[in-house]
Amino acid sequence: MLTGSTVVPNVLIVEDEMVLRMRAVDIVEDAGFCPVEAVNADEALSILESRSDIALLFTDIQMPGRMDGLKLAHAVHDRWPAIKIILVSGRATPSDAERPADSRFFSKPLGGEQMITELQAMVGSGALKMVPNTKMSSSNEMLHRPAPVALSPRTAQEAVLTAENDSLRLLLEQAGIDAETLLAQAGIDAKEREAADKLQKLILGELHHRIKNTLATVSAIASQSLRAATSIEHGQKAIEGRLIALGRAHDLLMQVSWANASLSHTLSGATEPYDSRGARRFHFNGPDLRITSGAVIALAMTFNELCTNTTKFGALSIPTGRVEIAWTVDTEKQRLHLTWTERGGPPVAPPSRRSFGTRVMESLGQQLNGQVRLAYEPTGFVYALDVPLGSIIAAG
Repeated sequence: MLTGSTVVPNVLIVEDEMVLRMRAVDIVEDAGFCPVEAVNADEALSILESRSDIALLFTDIQMPGRMDGLKLAHAVHDRWPAIKIILVSGRATPSDAERPADSRFFSKPLGGEQMITELQAMVGSGALKMVPNTKMSSSNEMLHRPAPVALSPRTAQEAVLTAENDSLRLLLEQAGIDAETLLAQAGIDAKEREAADKLQKLILGELHHRIKNTLATVSAIASQSLRAATSIEHGQKAIEGRLIALGRAHDLLMQVSWANASLSHTLSGATEPYDSRGARRFHFNGPDLRITSGAVIALAMTFNELCTNTTKFGALSIPTGRVEIAWTVDTEKQRLHLTWTERGGPPVAPPSRRSFGTRVMESLGQQLNGQVRLAYEPTGFVYALDVPLGSIIAAG
């Protein structure tokens, strides 16, 4: 990056979804600005109250907590009117009257080039410049971030937008037609049909939101996987692995109607494809807990990265290696402690650069309001997660 007397504008990113927040960080950096991250409105306000160098607020509208992104935007506009505001959502489309004056709104999934142009138009041209990675290592993907493959940055995004425009709209329209036909065939009276219509709209709205959010996640996974790919084949395999992990997490949540799921099942489901048949190389030890849907997806994505790295470069890259996954609950402090410990593998060393996998591992702690520790011990790599129970345990 360029340094010196140049002042680089800071952009506050508020997004509770881990992968989508990482995608927003990439967009902000590509625009030439410094990203500052928050996972909810309370954290964002705390950051704004402690510093005076934020030039733009980049916030999702749908967020858990006492304040959503739209309310946050109005609070920021009232208290810090000089801060520019960009609102994004895969669900809501606020009108000009509902948004703060001079704010901008964009629907998910986000187009990288369009967002970069908008950011620079609102804040300036930016000053950060990415320094190409000239050091390459063949020993460990986790230790060195490879140079990006020369691919068109719009390819993945165009494919996602095409899928949204062609498939999503047809899906929702056909769902509405089918529902009306079924209701008419069933001979439901006008009053019952009115109630059914309201329920149908509610269900279709939720379906639309979930599909749009999933498309945004897929777009983010594709974009970030290609950024770190050394070849088209490498990028393709990385995207496939991460999408399969996302699909397994969704399968697990479907079994419990997207309410909550078992921590044990989440971890075993994420590691099972990487285990050896007939000889378990993953060993689990901890009480079973019911965890939120957001925690299920975040843990599934994180453990996919851990599994990918250990089978390629860590303990499971040799026959004698194993992985111990243990977690405990501190009832007094109301915290969950989880560790991933690799044993019997080759020697490891600290990374020289942050890969996509490392970013995912570190982001999980922020996602759940906790801390993550990555230790490159002589005996094997150790991943430790320490989070409040309230951030991961399902209510009730």
